Amino acid sequence: MLPILYQDAQLVAVDKPAGLLVHRTGLDAGETRFAVQWLRQQIGRPVWPVHRLDKGTSGVLLLALDASCAATLAQDWAGGGVRKTYVAMVRGWPPAAGLIDHPLARLPDDARGARGLERQPALTRFRTLARLALPLPDRGFAQTRCARIELQPDTGRRHQLRRHCKHMAHPIIGDATHGKGALNRAVAALLGSQRLWLHAQSLVLRHPVSGAPLHIEAAPGPEWALWAPWTPTWCDAPRHAASRSDI
Repeated sequence: MLPILYQDAQLVAVDKPAGLLVHRTGLDAGETRFAVQWLRQQIGRPVWPVHRLDKGTSGVLLLALDASCAATLAQDWAGGGVRKTYVAMVRGWPPAAGLIDHPLARLPDDARGARGLERQPALTRFRTLARLALPLPDRGFAQTRCARIELQPDTGRRHQLRRHCKHMAHPIIGDATHGKGALNRAVAALLGSQRLWLHAQSLVLRHPVSGAPLHIEAAPGPEWALWAPWTPTWCDAPRHAASRSDI
């Protein structure tokens, strides 16, 4: 069963585990497990996903319980009316905080027509929560620097966080597409766990019917405690990654 974080007459939010697809897709034709189907069976009614999380990403997944509500939420999402916060483990030590302003092209399998591959604006705010060093040799150094960071995307391009972290030379650990394969394998062997270290921690939005503010949160799973043996150096970073007003 999927852990339910929030449910009312219009919405349901679950804590999606890493490794589970949101819905059926031709990109992973061999997969037979999907969050949408699981939840439909679990609560006994149809659901409409409001957004997507990558298969490897864990955390808050919001779904609507009717098509009209799904359409309203999709408009809010596209218009920037939802604040999304993620946490990730990345290679290296990023600055204390910053803004990644790097346009992204549609991925080839997501393109539409001749203009499909044009670059679109993409913004991600980040702050570094902790820096640590793993006992893994890296490019002539005795240790590998890693950091736990908070990410807040202002736009919603596909694989935006993974591609933006790669762009700033701090790829997310466990990212088989945009990360470093040798590092991913070494960290997986050290921790005894292989996954994409990206977690959708919270959503802040207004309820599509009542207009009341909603804050839905899912703490990172117990596997994140595998990083605990390496004492972090905590950063004196600003409290918020994004200089946006609360919804």
